[in-house]
Amino acid sequence: MTAAAGGAGLEVRVDRLRCVGSGQCAAAAPQALELGEDGRARPRHPAGAAPAGSAQALTQAADLCPTEALAVYAGGELIAPAD
Repeated sequence: MTAAAGGAGLEVRVDRLRCVGSGQCAAAAPQALELGEDGRARPRHPAGAAPAGSAQALTQAADLCPTEALAVYAGGELIAPAD
């Protein structure tokens, strides 16, 4: 994990067409993700502004997503989901 992965420079991308709204991501990283009115995941913060210290929770959230609708980047590099 890079130094940027501590929070600063983190970007969470949600493919809302793939998201089925299981809620596992929001439960794993509630400080960074939420379910919108349509029941699908969305970031709570603008790109690059994930809360400090949220890298581990976001990585877990991406790994838990049953449809692989989440991707987490640090400094432009994909850090989750794991291959």
